[in-house]
Amino acid sequence: MTTTTAPVMPGNLATQLRRSQRRKKAFAISLTLPLLIFLLAIFIVPIAALLVRAVENPEVANTLKHTVVVLDKWDRTSVPPDDAYAAIIKDLSAITEQSDAGGLARRLNSEISGGRSLIMSTYRALPFDSQLTAAQTKARMLELDARWEELGYWQAIAKNGSRWTPDYLLTSVDLKRDVQGHIVQVDADSAAFFKILMRTFSISAVVTLVCLLMGYPLAYWLSTLSARQANILMILVLVPFWTSILVRSAAWIVLLQSNGLVNRTLMELGFITEPLPLLFNRLGVIIAMVHILLPFMILPLYSVMKSVPATYLRAAVSLGSSPLAAFFRVYVPQTYPGMGAGGLLVFILSIGYYVTPALLGGADDQMLSYYIAQYTNVNVNWGMACALGAVLLSATLVLYAVYRKVVKSELSLG
Repeated sequence: MTTTTAPVMPGNLATQLRRSQRRKKAFAISLTLPLLIFLLAIFIVPIAALLVRAVENPEVANTLKHTVVVLDKWDRTSVPPDDAYAAIIKDLSAITEQSDAGGLARRLNSEISGGRSLIMSTYRALPFDSQLTAAQTKARMLELDARWEELGYWQAIAKNGSRWTPDYLLTSVDLKRDVQGHIVQVDADSAAFFKILMRTFSISAVVTLVCLLMGYPLAYWLSTLSARQANILMILVLVPFWTSILVRSAAWIVLLQSNGLVNRTLMELGFITEPLPLLFNRLGVIIAMVHILLPFMILPLYSVMKSVPATYLRAAVSLGSSPLAAFFRVYVPQTYPGMGAGGLLVFILSIGYYVTPALLGGADDQMLSYYIAQYTNVNVNWGMACALGAVLLSATLVLYAVYRKVVKSELSLG
């Protein structure tokens, strides 16, 4: 019996081959490097900064360093020591920029009502006599503002003495830390963000479902047309992409208002006797969002439907199935990937919507993005805004992970 051996490659040829492969890899990396740098600068770095800011708490730690050290030994239930009064005056006197004092005041005001006015009034009354003892400093502060005797303000300072805090993230899911640092549920009157998050998900789910119900028949019809006809009609589907979301939302205000085109047409046709409330409510928000997001459902469905051979339906009918049963039992299951991709895309885009609900919705129709903008532009609470943004990011990643798992399971079964 004879055995064959693999040919031995000469040393120089093997070395040249490895060098050639390394050059090809380096060339491929060089082609993708600009895109990687762009993604890093525009996408990865801002998201990382958002996540860091959601747990960062620098205002108290940076400006009240001596006070934090004194309060670190305080039990947070008894009267603060006199040294705490002397330390906070020392720290406030060291603040050179009024903007730093304003940032500290806003942070404490987010913890306890009145914190802003207390800090700023004390800051403006400085400097105190440097020869005052700790007890005299306390008496001077109580004379200036009696609220310095209340434990709540000192507890807020002690609670936020660390540079890193989970408070923003806890607040975004209606939790908080108590005086001793234990995580507890917020009061029923203060609980709001969980309801807002559920409202965001419910509106997005309704919009996704309506887009699927409207987009599926349209995508199926387009897939049955010739390439020339489908391309012409696809232009009409893509028209919304060429118009600003703000312009489209404003157009819906004109259409849906009490004296708008929709109500006037329905009244002239005799379907209604008085205008329907279509604006500044949940219905108006859903109508406008469906109009904007419908193409994102149609395009994935259309691409999947074009790949399904038409002979499958004919074969099922020829084997004795009714056309309707053949459609739902043979054709529809093959379009599940398009339904999943379109549904995921529409839902993820929906949960981040801000302009459309803000213009067409009422007070009870605002989604989570509205409150992110509120904390960013009005309350100037970047930590809370970033925490809410982190909640949206987490929801998006979870949805994508679930989608990937479902797709993998379907592929393995197939």
